Amino acid sequence: MSHHRVFQALSRPLAQGALLLGVAVASNAFAQTERDGVVVIAMQSEPPTLVSAFNPAGFSGVVSTKVLEGLLSYDYDLNPKPALAESWTVSDDGKTYQFNLRQNVKWHDGEPFTSADVAYTLEEVWKKLHPRGRATFGGVTKVLTPDAHTVIMELDTPAPPMLSALSSYSAQILPAHLYKGTDVLANPLNNAPIGTGPFKFDEWQRGSFTRYVANEEYWDSGKPYVDELVFRYIADAGSRSAALETGEAHLATFNAVTLSDVKRLSDSGKITVETKGYEYLSPIFLLELNQRGPYLSNVKVRQALAHAINRDFIVDTVWYGYGKVATGPIPSTHKSLYSGETTQYAYDPEQANKLLDEAGFPRKDNGSRFGLSIDFSPYADTVPRTAEYIKQALRRVGIDLTLRSQDIPTMLRRVFTEYDYGMHMNFYYALPDPVLGVQRLYWGKNIKKGVPFANAHGYNNPEMDALLEAAQVENDAAKRKALYAEMQEIAQRDMPVLDLFEMQFVTLAAPNLQGHTTGSEGPYGTWAELRFEK
Repeated sequence: MSHHRVFQALSRPLAQGALLLGVAVASNAFAQTERDGVVVIAMQSEPPTLVSAFNPAGFSGVVSTKVLEGLLSYDYDLNPKPALAESWTVSDDGKTYQFNLRQNVKWHDGEPFTSADVAYTLEEVWKKLHPRGRATFGGVTKVLTPDAHTVIMELDTPAPPMLSALSSYSAQILPAHLYKGTDVLANPLNNAPIGTGPFKFDEWQRGSFTRYVANEEYWDSGKPYVDELVFRYIADAGSRSAALETGEAHLATFNAVTLSDVKRLSDSGKITVETKGYEYLSPIFLLELNQRGPYLSNVKVRQALAHAINRDFIVDTVWYGYGKVATGPIPSTHKSLYSGETTQYAYDPEQANKLLDEAGFPRKDNGSRFGLSIDFSPYADTVPRTAEYIKQALRRVGIDLTLRSQDIPTMLRRVFTEYDYGMHMNFYYALPDPVLGVQRLYWGKNIKKGVPFANAHGYNNPEMDALLEAAQVENDAAKRKALYAEMQEIAQRDMPVLDLFEMQFVTLAAPNLQGHTTGSEGPYGTWAELRFEK
């Protein structure tokens, strides 16, 4: 099918009685698009940009990683694998990294990919513009390019997390010949990217869809296996569900439909459900407890909250089993650093009441001890339902909870700039190393007013800071594991954050669509292996 005919299929009105979804693919075109290898992806939201090298917004990551690539990819156990780097070595002291790049890789405009592209992007984009870049690559003092296919990074201190941060999502490489000398953030290529990946940018119709076409000169010979990717932006969860059910869309990620619909669609045989492929992100659903007020500044109150909330109930009933109760700040996906042997808080309302009494907050005549607020953004239906359950659970121990659901900009301002909240309910990516995703919530130096997803709760413990800073540069694996074991125990003791459960996102796909989940990056992979089974 030509590009013009595909656009017609995307734009034509649906037949009478069919579901109207803006630029939906007509159901009678499904057989054609399947046969011709056009994969339609139902997306919850339109990304702000098609480049995540400096903007790691979730949906930018999904869309951009098909065009732009990183040095490495990662298996399900978070071990690095070759991508644009064929091989690499790390010196014994952890201060020199050498990457040997693939040869004969071309940018989509035909120019060769070289070490100069890596050096430029690290120095001018990752370190300066990426929100995690200063922490991840701050120790890199020099980037050497002895030839077109060798990159040597010299560091002033070891940086164990760096090898985990070179994915196509976290560290995309940009073409130096097209970005050098420009304002990176304003470069028009951010909305029409040129990369080295298996797909090339074709068209972005704002508010409607983005289309990519196969890169016929991709370095991984024979791939990709499909002709086109079409990302359709559908705001309504019910409409996304219907698109998958009718075959108008073939793929959706990050819980694109309500979890109650997941089971129904799966049971019908109209979709397959995959929970693997999110290990690189390792999302944890949690409560940040603002310690600036009279109640949550008391550690016994924070510990009482942990006893008052039945996390098994939240996972099994509210989230339909898609999750695993957390044991602390580091998720079980971090196999080399995870410690399950930490202080735990079993569901025990009686113990919660005892701790609240000891904290000096007895029940009043009306049975109430005090009131708190909980702020959240209504992500899917499960988040408001979780808030409702927590309200009921805390009422049983005498805490009155006010639910404050709001749009994301309002929530970010209230929580991270104004500090006007009691509890903040959200999910955070732990990412493949604690330095990258966990440290920001527990490090006193990360109390930065106005910075989203930093330490807004005000936890400042010099003992914790010392552990985090030591682990950040510890090059001995056994010593690093011991440091993080102690860090996890202190986090459970002090309870500045109540880690509720390790989330399981779901990817939904047409039964005959394969190759969408091939490693821990899942939706942030290149999808070079995406294909229809005949």
